[in-house]
Amino acid sequence: MKRITFIGLGVMGGGIAGTLLQAGYDLTVWSRNPDHNKPFVKRGAKAASTIAAAVKDAEVVWYCLSDDAAIEDVVFGHEGVLSSVTRGQIVLDSSTVHPETSRRQAAAYVEKGVEFLDIPVFGSRSEAASGALWVLAGGKRDVFDRVRPLLDAISESVHFMGGPGKGSAMKLVGNLIVAAQLEALGEAMVLSAKAGLDPQDVLGVLEVTDFRSPILSGVGAALVKRDFTPNFALKHLLKDANLIDRFAQDLNSPIPAGVAIRETIKAAVNQGWGEENASAMIKALELQGSTQIGHT
Repeated sequence: MKRITFIGLGVMGGGIAGTLLQAGYDLTVWSRNPDHNKPFVKRGAKAASTIAAAVKDAEVVWYCLSDDAAIEDVVFGHEGVLSSVTRGQIVLDSSTVHPETSRRQAAAYVEKGVEFLDIPVFGSRSEAASGALWVLAGGKRDVFDRVRPLLDAISESVHFMGGPGKGSAMKLVGNLIVAAQLEALGEAMVLSAKAGLDPQDVLGVLEVTDFRSPILSGVGAALVKRDFTPNFALKHLLKDANLIDRFAQDLNSPIPAGVAIRETIKAAVNQGWGEENASAMIKALELQGSTQIGHT
């Protein structure tokens, strides 16, 4: 499989598309914002003016969209992906959406003789741009095996989770842990600041203990520098927190900490920090604690 169409060229989609281009695939791109196509055209990709034109000759149609509403528009909407694909093509969705949205897509594509996998990813801007994402896959195992070389090209590891929607389910499970780590880091750093501990000394401990993690060390260092440059925007973390809440409600699964964390994220977005990095949720905890960690 060499002919790929990629739809959705935001931070994550653009990183994935760039990695595929670097790996030598014949890439056609389409974005709701045509300006997003230009850097890829300069690197050798073809830009399509419509979704129908983009998917016409593709072996694989791959998209990474912002939310469930974007899926409704770009996939199920008038002249969207669903109405444009034809029998024998494979569709891959790297969006973070509710598992039911993934299952609904799978069922709709089956009716057209088109194969579908939900393949959300863990990672942010740097991993997307360097081909070091962690891929989760839901759908048919034989289709997964067929597209495995594509997934390997963008990832550090690939994980088949089961049938349709299982990749999306694992993505929400993982993002609950991500949000919990950010909340824990924020609470701990605010507490340490109010206790008079030097934040660099605190990070020195966090980086060597048995509870260390890349999130604690990476976000902690950026927090001390007051660097909230978006690798994954806070507004998207709120979207994911809302999805996690809905998913847990659907399954009657307890997430008491998740409910509290969503309130922290919501408070930070309401302060106007939604376009900043997801770690900006910690600023809501600083506000509650009347303190600030680190310095500019």
